[in-house]
Amino acid sequence: MAYTTIDKPTDYFETVTYAGGTTDISSLDFQPDWVWGKKRDGAENHGIFDSVRGATKTINSNTTSAETTRGGSLTSFDSNGWSMGGADGIISASGNDYVAWAWRGSDSSAVSNTDGSITSTVSANTTAGFSIVSYTGTGANATVGHGLGVAPKMVIVKSRSGAYDWLVYHDSIGNGKAVKLNTTNAELTSSVYWNSTSPTSSVFSLGTSTAGNSSSATQIAYCFAEKKGFSKFGSYTGNGSTDGTFVYTGFKPAFVMIKRTDSATNWMMHDNRRSTYNQVTTRLYANLSNAEDTGGAYGLDFLSNGMKMRTNLEASWNASGGSYIYMCFAENPFVTSTSIPCTAR
Repeated sequence: MAYTTIDKPTDYFETVTYAGGTTDISSLDFQPDWVWGKKRDGAENHGIFDSVRGATKTINSNTTSAETTRGGSLTSFDSNGWSMGGADGIISASGNDYVAWAWRGSDSSAVSNTDGSITSTVSANTTAGFSIVSYTGTGANATVGHGLGVAPKMVIVKSRSGAYDWLVYHDSIGNGKAVKLNTTNAELTSSVYWNSTSPTSSVFSLGTSTAGNSSSATQIAYCFAEKKGFSKFGSYTGNGSTDGTFVYTGFKPAFVMIKRTDSATNWMMHDNRRSTYNQVTTRLYANLSNAEDTGGAYGLDFLSNGMKMRTNLEASWNASGGSYIYMCFAENPFVTSTSIPCTAR
């Protein structure tokens, strides 16, 4: 049994759907530090915002673009949500529909971290296993403090000042490989990404890749440690059947992002607010600006203790013999901290 340390996942992560033109979101049970928004009903870049870089600064998961400042976009992180300018198509244009995924970081200001060879600025929530890390690259092999107190299972890195790819470290593919969040590429093998060194309880390692460690370039990293009953970062093998692979997470999923690593496919994003019952078919793509897809033949089930693939038509989820990685956050733990089973909604 995966006894959770977090009985109420919505204290640390939540998905919000809303109509464009909205000037603020005030429905959360926490102050977010990372917000990832996407227009649902039309083509538009993803907008990623965090409290370490500053509310108005945006990067896009589907492009290589450097950070930009958008004063008409997200304007502040608030005690129960965030405020918006109300006119920026990336997060809140009138007449459009949106989704945003929000994570809670530190409940205080970001702090300087000197655990690594590079000094970083960190907002860390050790309870939820999530930190936001800002640092400046050196161009040489280096380490960066992440503030989690345990080794992260997944690290997502983007250059703020340069037009470089996003790099993703995932424990399931190891420290000699990376995948790129903004592309369909299969996993890439090289020591230049992570210096062939796995993260520790205090630091993650960087090689000489210009995407993650260009000399004098400002960088941002989002680090995730696995928390029983709340988050899971794993892998599975597809079977090419509508009675597809079952993936045990120890909780009912609220959000999942999946990437095939042995072939070129999109990054698939699903949640429990856009698809409120099984099959979960509504999807967005982290690497594309495309509008939301809702095709009923391509889906998966969110179950009380994991997820099950329900398609034999889509290589992005369930190709026979295909290798996949995922990040997943909980709606309900399967078993609470007091050993009481939860009833999945």
